[in-house]
Amino acid sequence: MAYSDKQSVGFSAEQTARRFLESNGLNLIAQNYRCKLGEIDLIMQHDKQLVFVEVRFRARNNYASAALTVGHIKQARIVRTACLFLKTRRDLSDSVMRFDVVAIDEDRDGEQHITWLTDAFRP
Repeated sequence: MAYSDKQSVGFSAEQTARRFLESNGLNLIAQNYRCKLGEIDLIMQHDKQLVFVEVRFRARNNYASAALTVGHIKQARIVRTACLFLKTRRDLSDSVMRFDVVAIDEDRDGEQHITWLTDAFRP
């Protein structure tokens, strides 16, 4: 499958976020979960918590950091998608849900800075 430049950058950011989270003790459950309601970039397990992760990337954040780009509409879509995911995975339905954002900002020199916002928003 050929990716567009934007998709390639998004995939790379998700892989960076995944490695970062795994190095901090989280385990991958699913990546790029898609359904009719939306998409969740990463679904991970952290102890007894099921963590739904939105990954954001911004190069040269002249206007706002990547962390500030997850608005209320996107949050609501992620929550609805997470609920549908749990209906398909009854084995995880007893888990406590948490919604995190991993923001990756790239500076002018190409260096990436990762910000992990745990429990970034609630349903």
